[in-house]
Amino acid sequence: MAAQDWAAASADPQYRAAVVDLLGALAYGELAAFERLAEDAKLAPTLADKAELAKMASAEFHHFEQLRNRLTAIETEPTKAMEPFAAALDDFHRQTAPSDWLEGLVKAYVGDSIASDFYREVAVRLDSDTRKLVLAVLDDTGHGNFAVEKVRAAIEADPRVGGRLALWARRLMGEALSQAQRVVAERDALSTMLVGGVADGFDLAAVGEMFTRITKAHTKRMAALGLAA
Repeated sequence: MAAQDWAAASADPQYRAAVVDLLGALAYGELAAFERLAEDAKLAPTLADKAELAKMASAEFHHFEQLRNRLTAIETEPTKAMEPFAAALDDFHRQTAPSDWLEGLVKAYVGDSIASDFYREVAVRLDSDTRKLVLAVLDDTGHGNFAVEKVRAAIEADPRVGGRLALWARRLMGEALSQAQRVVAERDALSTMLVGGVADGFDLAAVGEMFTRITKAHTKRMAALGLAA
């Protein structure tokens, strides 16, 4: 599929269904990220921090609009495409609601990055048009560097903060992987794309290697934050 454009690849109904699921999951994820960042902005200690999170929230909403427009363009109702993923993502956000500003930053950095890593892995198997869109909406909205700067400064000011945030990040990693597995297991087209059966989809060994790479990337991000993985 990676060598084809959407017009050619979408002739396969199973592949088309997998892409609709993927775009639906991404779209709802971006919409939820917008809502979460806007909410987290209320916890910001300074006006400058509040403005920074508002800017990030705006970028996430722009990504949502791109995905919504793409779903419409391929004759799919966006809300219908997003609905199957709302419960799992809403559960994740309920179970990982931050208790303070720093936890919110770590969640934005760690949680969103895990999801982005997963979608980038999937993107290499997509048709050229869909891959270009997916990679575009996964562009960093800026909260990576912002979160690292703020979290490292907080740990430097009070080293005890590091232990609490490290535990929080480990919990985020576990919850994110659990919800990702739940979503894939419940959607036949997506799971088939991952484990093989849609053109040159993943095999089981490749899936294991993919999650190993995602875990390694998480460890590097933890180190960037000044936290132990």
